[in-house]
Amino acid sequence: MTYFRKFLILGGLGLMVACSSNPYRTTNKFYKKKAKAYAKELSKFPLEENQNESALNYGEYPVGTTNFNLRRPNFVVIHHTAQDSTIQTLNTFTIPRTQVSSHYVIGDDGEVFHMLNNYYRAWHGGIGQWGHTTDLNSSSIGIELDNNGKEKFSDAQISSLLAVLKQLKEDYKIPTENFIGHLDIAPGRKVDPSANFPWKSLAEEGYGIWYDEDSIENIQFEYQFFTEKPLKIDNIYPALKKRIPILDKYLFPNVIPSNFDIAEALKIIGYNVDDLDAAIKSFQIHFLQEKEQVDGILNAEEIKILYNLYQKSLN
Repeated sequence: MTYFRKFLILGGLGLMVACSSNPYRTTNKFYKKKAKAYAKELSKFPLEENQNESALNYGEYPVGTTNFNLRRPNFVVIHHTAQDSTIQTLNTFTIPRTQVSSHYVIGDDGEVFHMLNNYYRAWHGGIGQWGHTTDLNSSSIGIELDNNGKEKFSDAQISSLLAVLKQLKEDYKIPTENFIGHLDIAPGRKVDPSANFPWKSLAEEGYGIWYDEDSIENIQFEYQFFTEKPLKIDNIYPALKKRIPILDKYLFPNVIPSNFDIAEALKIIGYNVDDLDAAIKSFQIHFLQEKEQVDGILNAEEIKILYNLYQKSLN
């Protein structure tokens, strides 16, 4: 046997081993079978089903519109896996009985696993709400980061995450403020991603909101404003006297009025405030990452941060 022939045989064997080494080939077949079934369902022409069995008053003949496309995701929800490895998470998402999944899993080493077509509905958010959206699974992309919830996120992982977010934002025109965390949509039930997650860095790249640190220094409470500028108020707006203690948010955007409602502000940002204590704690984990204790209590400086984010959400 010539050396060249041996090389071809060994190379072929190596290729066969490489092709058959995917431990998820069985679940991949299941994925393809299920996707094929959905494709068949979507390809049905309207009114091809048996109209005689329906109570609806159908028209004389079927008519399909020419104006449509695929529905697109409008949110990205970021999670940490709370498991010990990427492999453990991949196994969890390929076992039917777990009933959980995500579109993307990103390993600590930055390796990206795109587990589900972005137009399909993953089971990652569970019961939750953001703004008026109550079924986040149906309108979002889920991204799981390999992290047990206590460790820092690696540079490689965040770099890959940013690459994925860039592609998603470009492909689906997802608004900046709609990049959120699992803890944001499920206060009291979820705390991921943890306080170690670099929300500020993501916001600087255009993914999610963050407060303006320079503006916080200029924000005052109403009582401070009137104490320091009692005469100037009369000069600027004499009629304002009749409206005290409620200040006009447009005339005085850096003054927190005495009737400022923390619950309403959180609600405007997007939080479900049915459990206000839980909503505040989720807010603290997301935006007050240096806070030593997540206690559901906002001090004066933290209220200023909330007010700044509330103002930004109104615009």
